[in-house]
Amino acid sequence: MNIFRRLFKIGQAEANSAIDSMEDPIKMTEQGIRDLKKDLEKSLESLAQIKALAIRSKNDLETFTLKAEDYQQKAMLILKKAQKGEMDATEADRLAKQALIKKEENIQEVSRTKLESEKLDTSVSQLEKSVQEIKHNIQKWENELKTLKARVKVSKATKNLNKQMAELDSSSTVTMLERMKDKVTQEEALAEAYGDLADSTKTIDDELNDAIDEKKNNAEDDLAKLKEQLGFNDKNEG
Repeated sequence: MNIFRRLFKIGQAEANSAIDSMEDPIKMTEQGIRDLKKDLEKSLESLAQIKALAIRSKNDLETFTLKAEDYQQKAMLILKKAQKGEMDATEADRLAKQALIKKEENIQEVSRTKLESEKLDTSVSQLEKSVQEIKHNIQKWENELKTLKARVKVSKATKNLNKQMAELDSSSTVTMLERMKDKVTQEEALAEAYGDLADSTKTIDDELNDAIDEKKNNAEDDLAKLKEQLGFNDKNEG
């Protein structure tokens, strides 16, 4: 019995230890999920901002490209006018030169904006990957949290069961059964003692009457058997 009680106590201790060791991981996991969701919110905000910059950069790239082409066309038109005599050649050269300078400025902006757009596209790609990773980790941690909570429930149930089993005092139960047996035996002995006492209280007259009645009954039985042997019956007796 003591061995079983020790085993129950060991099981109870293990259940308590399991619960104690899992309470902190649950809190840590819940906090980790909250932190990840905050990170996800920030990452989504950053992703939206960088995507907006990337879109703007592409628009700027298209604008600078169109401007460079436009200044190229203007320089050509001015030179053609001078060639036709519609403009002063010196003035036409000056304006055409200014148009080409503007063209070159926009070409430089195209190069700069193109490089910037490529960097922004890379950042968008990295952030999108980061967002997906955070979402994956949130899902994984939420599943882990469910598992931990389920384990806690099982451990608590095991703890309660082991506690109940440990609280069962088998030795006292056996003692109670032994006492009940002793009491029953005592009652049986007491009943027998009262029977003996009743027999011992008979008077001499009671004993004589019992003896006479017994002999009389025996004589009547013998007479009946004798009559039967002799062939007597009720009619013959009449």
